[in-house]
Amino acid sequence: MRNLWEVLARQRDYRLVLGAGLISLTGDWILRIGLAFHVYALTGSTLASGGLLLASFLPLVLLGSLAGVFVDRWDRRRTMIVTNLLHALLLLPLLLVRGESTLWLIYLVVLVQSCLQQFFRPAEQSLVPSLVEPRQLITANSLNSQTNDIARLVGAALGGVLAAAGGLSLLTLVDAATYLVAMAFLLGVRHRPERVTVERVGGLRPAVRALRDEWVEGIRICLAGPAMRLVFVFGVVTGIGEGVMSTLFAPFVSAELGGDGTAYGLITSSQAVGGIAGGLIAAAVGSRFSAAKLWGFGAVAFGLIDLVMFLYPLFWDGLAPAFVCMVVVGVPGAFLVAGSMTVIQRLTDDASRGRVFGALFAAEGAALLVGIAAAGVLGDVVGIIPMLVIQGLGFFVGGLVVLSRVKILTPASSKAEVAV
Repeated sequence: MRNLWEVLARQRDYRLVLGAGLISLTGDWILRIGLAFHVYALTGSTLASGGLLLASFLPLVLLGSLAGVFVDRWDRRRTMIVTNLLHALLLLPLLLVRGESTLWLIYLVVLVQSCLQQFFRPAEQSLVPSLVEPRQLITANSLNSQTNDIARLVGAALGGVLAAAGGLSLLTLVDAATYLVAMAFLLGVRHRPERVTVERVGGLRPAVRALRDEWVEGIRICLAGPAMRLVFVFGVVTGIGEGVMSTLFAPFVSAELGGDGTAYGLITSSQAVGGIAGGLIAAAVGSRFSAAKLWGFGAVAFGLIDLVMFLYPLFWDGLAPAFVCMVVVGVPGAFLVAGSMTVIQRLTDDASRGRVFGALFAAEGAALLVGIAAAGVLGDVVGIIPMLVIQGLGFFVGGLVVLSRVKILTPASSKAEVAV
């Protein structure tokens, strides 16, 4: 608990960044839930609703890796401030949506917002190590992992209420306001880290060549040393599993558990409760363990609990075990996120951290799409439960591999491990 108190009470700049992330993420969930409701209400089409998911995922796959190059070139605090401002401004076209004929504006805004997010996420994750002491990094990442769970609980509830009360216009204005408040928090951050000066080259072709070289370097770092290769492969394997999960979990609740739409929503959202508890536990005690062990044990437990949830319908009827599993799995999930994020931050240096995070996020996004496609094609052929078991096994086996490689995942210094 001492580390938790020190980070929250004494690290003013980190506290501001954490608060900014929580506020803007809550706004994101408010709009996300409200948009899904509004698009379906306008069209009555699940295909139209699925288009929102595609618009939000494409930039992650196509732009994520390249965006990390610019994150390494730019001041990260300033990048986060500018992206929050642009988020607020570029939401305003949603005020012009009046019917199905202007539905394209929603897709355009979602697409642009997702593009901006590819710059924000690597900048935020790259900035955190410079705002806290090295021994506090696991605690800081544990608190970061909580923000999405808290935002999901609060934002999802508010999104439905605001959509019913004021429609898309109210959702837009509330989300824009959260970005402006988050920007105000970031303006208060005093820390100014030294940035690596990038040599400017004259002419379009040399500039493009330099950009390409930096992009390739980020990918090379992800694949160069055994530690970073493990991080990369773990992200791809579990990303495929998460794609399968996101596609087949609703059919699992309906066909295998006999639940309705309300049960599905409650079971899905219940994971956030465990995630909040797990984040607090990890923040309080995580510094007593190595980040690699926190990651490995978290992944093993996460996979085992998922396997129990997916397999129990073969022997037991009822929804209660699914609720319990989804709450409990949030705890090792928080450990997994905090541990893996800390490992990545310690394996990379400040000059290349944005490129590495960008490449990793892009690879995980591509893997997620592969999992979604595989689940759609094979779900009816192989079966829902066998496909979901793949997701649980991915985390379980991946966690065992991480635990067997703790030494290479724990560098002696914060410099990047690069093996040619």
